[in-house]
Amino acid sequence: MNPDDVVLNFNPGTLVVLNVVLGLIMFGIALDTTVDDFKVVARKPKPFVIAILAQLVVLPAVTFGLTLILPVTPSMALGMILVACCPPGNISQVLTHRSGGNVALSVSMTAVSNLLYIVVLPLSVAFWGSLHPTARTLLAAVELNPWAMLLDIFLIIGLPFAAGLVIRNRFESFATKVQPFVKWFSLLALVAFIVAALAGNWSYFVAFLGIIVLVVTIHDAVALAIGYGTAVVGGLGTRERKAMTFEVGIRNAGLGLGLVFAFFGGLGGMAIVAGWWGIWDIIAGLVVAALWARHTRRRTGSAKGDASRHAAATSGTDAAAGDAAAPAGPAS
Repeated sequence: MNPDDVVLNFNPGTLVVLNVVLGLIMFGIALDTTVDDFKVVARKPKPFVIAILAQLVVLPAVTFGLTLILPVTPSMALGMILVACCPPGNISQVLTHRSGGNVALSVSMTAVSNLLYIVVLPLSVAFWGSLHPTARTLLAAVELNPWAMLLDIFLIIGLPFAAGLVIRNRFESFATKVQPFVKWFSLLALVAFIVAALAGNWSYFVAFLGIIVLVVTIHDAVALAIGYGTAVVGGLGTRERKAMTFEVGIRNAGLGLGLVFAFFGGLGGMAIVAGWWGIWDIIAGLVVAALWARHTRRRTGSAKGDASRHAAATSGTDAAAGDAAAPAGPAS
């Protein structure tokens, strides 16, 4: 059985449900986004510039190389490219927090990145896919229209994100109350949808289980490594490296799965790669965040690392200054 010849079972109603869930995810991100988040990027653009270059250039380019090295079929290769071209997932902020990273930076990067990806995603998929020696035949077969994909992405990402921003900045107290519910409900709904999609096509998934697990595990590990590596090269601090690792390594594979159904007819290799990515991404991210937080806590006494050392140094300096300023007591 060849995954290029497999079409997963789905119906238009299923696609509508998935699009609503993806819209809720973007709505939840926007409810946790303020104008200050965009100002942070304007004031300190270096981390954001590094993250954007890592996501828009490095990750797709390295992914393209992986598709030529790993034993993947054309549809699996195109699925890997699609996932690499997707925006960061909102769970990146949760993982950044759990690891002791810079959450404010993560929120800012996710907010601005998702706006850019409305335009960049379809063009990036079309560009890298057309360069691939075998996957480009699939693009030609489906006659991918980047502008139609742009409109679809705008409806899934742009409108919910804009609505969330308006509500957050006009009704802040309401947004603060509902944001945690929307965030976790949409995330759990996405995981449930992906699990249901895989279960509904279990025979196909099992047939390609070995190669899919291998490919996604390697690809996901490389994506996380790119995030960390570019942060190191950029000279960012420990907390910023953690944020960058998850911002680049965690992709919105659920959006990729929706695009597979909408524009590629549920093509087997693409759908299975995107579906398993959506599950494995969370598992691997949680493990990395937990291990990273524990390692940093052992070294510094706090999962935040740099921040705790800075606080300790500051308090030590203040204490020393206080001792110096204090009047001398009676000699014993």
